[in-house]
Amino acid sequence: MLGLIISLVITGLVVGALGRLAIPGPNPMSIGMTILVGIGGSLVAGLIGRAIFGEGGSGFSLLLAVLVTAGIVYFMQRRNGFAR
Repeated sequence: MLGLIISLVITGLVVGALGRLAIPGPNPMSIGMTILVGIGGSLVAGLIGRAIFGEGGSGFSLLLAVLVTAGIVYFMQRRNGFAR
């Protein structure tokens, strides 16, 4: 159980950071928020990947997770008035 939590935090941090880097402009998110956005993006991407590719998954799971996370970051920036 502890290993699952640690892997979720690390995955969320990596995917969240890559998603933040994909969107230019100011982004005053904390590290904790980055992790949560990354975990959320990974979960949504996992559901989309499973719906499209079935249970076998796809080799594009990391790319899909980063794209979904970048979309979440973009909409968060627009909501907070940081997007240009």
